[in-house]
Amino acid sequence: MAVDVLLGLQWGDEGKGKIVDVLAPKYQVVARFQGGPNAGHTLEFDGFKHVLHQIPSGIFRQEVQNIIGNGVVLDPIIFKKEIDGLLSKFDLNLKGNLEISKKASIILPTHRLLDAAYEKAKGEAKIGSTLKGIGPTYTDKISRQGLRVGDVISPNFLEKYNALVTRHKSILDIYQFEYDLAAAEEEFFAAVEFMKEFNLVDSEYSVNHALTAGKTILAEGAQGSLLDVDFGSYPFVTSSNTVTAGACTGLGIAPKNVGEVFGIFKAYCTRVGSGPFPTELHDEVGEAIRKEGREFGATTGRARRCGWLDLPALKYAMMINGVTQLIMMKADVLNIFEEIKVCTAYKLEDGTITEQLPYDITDITIEPIYETLKGWHCSLEGIRTFENLPAELSAYIAFLEEKLALPINFISTGPDRDECVLRGSFA
Repeated sequence: MAVDVLLGLQWGDEGKGKIVDVLAPKYQVVARFQGGPNAGHTLEFDGFKHVLHQIPSGIFRQEVQNIIGNGVVLDPIIFKKEIDGLLSKFDLNLKGNLEISKKASIILPTHRLLDAAYEKAKGEAKIGSTLKGIGPTYTDKISRQGLRVGDVISPNFLEKYNALVTRHKSILDIYQFEYDLAAAEEEFFAAVEFMKEFNLVDSEYSVNHALTAGKTILAEGAQGSLLDVDFGSYPFVTSSNTVTAGACTGLGIAPKNVGEVFGIFKAYCTRVGSGPFPTELHDEVGEAIRKEGREFGATTGRARRCGWLDLPALKYAMMINGVTQLIMMKADVLNIFEEIKVCTAYKLEDGTITEQLPYDITDITIEPIYETLKGWHCSLEGIRTFENLPAELSAYIAFLEEKLALPINFISTGPDRDECVLRGSFA
């Protein structure tokens, strides 16, 4: 067997939670491989909406084993709130079918404070952090001074905690950042004790033993490929590798064990926070997309920037991920338009026409070159087969498939898990 990987191909918010939930019955294990509470994976079913931040999206399937991998940064406080929220609405065996890697890094209350201090100091140059402490936690991980989940069961955990917090306080003093740590620490230590009640494991063994046993495994990514710390629009990126390679380092699997790579994209583009966005619309069309698509951050509540689909960026993400199957989300949001535009190339400041993502995309002005297609301008409600899609939507899909050189076999037509059109390998 192989580990299939599911990830976003844009700037996040592509709808990964819904797809993992839909695909979960095909898998015995669902594992998150990076990111943290800055993620917001929204699932809707039976008239119910729930947002997961750290817990894998297979958690609603009782028969699925869920793993929080070593590449994740875990906030115990948010973890406890997520668990409490789930148990208040569902009868789930969370202590039986959820495992947490001992090697996952822990977000401390002071990591959140550092995040806020760094962002405040940047002023207008801020990157649009979610202020969840993600960046400072990954910083401590890379500088080899962070705490990990396995440390909470160490007899000298408090000593390790105090040593790191002392370092953090000295940095906060340099930034002259005011804070009150006492209440947050009380909540943090209570959450740590709660977390210790769960299965804290060497998750790399869990995943590889599942592979050896022939179990089906889905690796779930967070954020999006264009936010990857190496390949995204640096420095307006997240702090982890959001691409397929991140599944190897974030779960401890060998590259040879990667199977299908499911790439998810919206039928248009959105972005939260700062950073380049070539097809962003600052007019009534962009506002219409935002309103129709309910484009507000699941984690932060911030309004998302909206624009037309960007094929150069999408093809770039497909290339670095080795995508084998495409999934298009939120086709229904474009129901309201009589015409739809798609960016097929960029015009650079020197007049050069390119289909490649420039290295200096954060520093230059890019003019998108568009092709215009006819919109379907009707509801997609109740449509479950490709043959019943409006001709204009079928033409839109065919246009994208030709440009992307890969079939789109999953088309989401609404937020609920049942609102989708499947064909090919998904049928």
